[in-house]
Amino acid sequence: MDWILLIVFLVTVYALVAYYIYTKKLWQDRITFYGPLMAIKTERVGFFDRFLPFSAFLRIYGTLGVLMVIVVSVLMTVMLIISVQHIVVQRPALTMANDPKNVLAIPGVNDFIPFTFAVWFGLIVTMIVHEFGHAVLCRVEGIRVKTMGVLLAVIPIGAFVEPDETDQEKTRGLAKVRMFGAGITNNILMGVLCFAAIALLLTMVVPLNAPLVHGVYVDSPAYKAGIPPNSVIHEVNGISVNSRDNVATILNSTKPGDQVTLVIDNKGKTESHTLTLTSWPAELSTRTSGFMGVTYYDAPAVKEQFGILLQLLGIIILLAVPLYTIMDPATWGQFSILTVETVDAMMWQTPFPHFWFLIQLLFWCGWFNLVVGTFNALPLLPLDGGLILKESVDRLLDRRGLIRYSGYVVGAISYLMLAVLLSVMILPYMLNNLK
Repeated sequence: MDWILLIVFLVTVYALVAYYIYTKKLWQDRITFYGPLMAIKTERVGFFDRFLPFSAFLRIYGTLGVLMVIVVSVLMTVMLIISVQHIVVQRPALTMANDPKNVLAIPGVNDFIPFTFAVWFGLIVTMIVHEFGHAVLCRVEGIRVKTMGVLLAVIPIGAFVEPDETDQEKTRGLAKVRMFGAGITNNILMGVLCFAAIALLLTMVVPLNAPLVHGVYVDSPAYKAGIPPNSVIHEVNGISVNSRDNVATILNSTKPGDQVTLVIDNKGKTESHTLTLTSWPAELSTRTSGFMGVTYYDAPAVKEQFGILLQLLGIIILLAVPLYTIMDPATWGQFSILTVETVDAMMWQTPFPHFWFLIQLLFWCGWFNLVVGTFNALPLLPLDGGLILKESVDRLLDRRGLIRYSGYVVGAISYLMLAVLLSVMILPYMLNNLK
């Protein structure tokens, strides 16, 4: 599919529809424009009042969430400062991760985030979960919700809840902080639950032993014969095979210089390839049989690696998966099955149909929620973490009659965090150019 043509078509349709609605002043009570962004909103927000009977529990939930947000905010700030120090001292080489287009999490544009249904599902769920938290805590704290809706720019790019400004201004202290922190709390909790569900579901899959070629050594017989990776071997010299052991048994009776004919399946297409075997490279084996030059997908070994996800470290591993499955596929490639549809799925016996699709939905839902939640926790206006900082500083200085200095303190911290963020993005280019 030509994605560029599709994108141009969708942008054109969106622009024409938006222009028509704007010029004709249609549905002004439902649609508002912020530049090129279209906001579709509704005043039917009574749904959030259904949570008022649970106000006591939700206040406890919100208070615990604020404590978690503070911890995350501090950890994220320390991590970013350490990252800047590492960049200055070590001057790491530029990688794909430094590419400007990979700074923003735009599916299909960012090299590490594919344009798939699971990705968009996760992104949209994340926005809804975040704003849902703000809206519920607004009502719990006595702040009216005027409208809610979604922001469109060809596709949904955000959700929003519009609280009553007068009510929000009257709210002070912990009540207001709970409201600001609810979106982050919801995101982080949702992310952890999704990742926990993935780790538990992966205990239910059973590895199979089909001869799936996962890699081909450069200049090997298989490489020269054009055997593509991610192919399944069905026959060797006319003998049907259904496991790696079957293939090994046949090859063990060969010697260097022998020819073998493989029948493989590659992307649903059956192909036949003839190879002239060579001796085994000394660094790989001392065997005297013929060497074909392929590596297989080792599902039992991958199953053991999946077990790591049940540990606390599993959250960090899963957060790194989109980046490292692309940058270091030799080491991390086994985790790509969690993020995109892949031929590796045939190597597993699953407990129910569409198992791997569910895993991918859970993965991107968990990943986006954790990324958005932790980023929003940064003490930087206008992020939620910055709003929490501002309210906390306001109340702290107000008690001492120093409220007039609050803006300066919050502004200084915000500008410092912005400088740290920009340093992480810009310093690698600057330092590499100085080498």
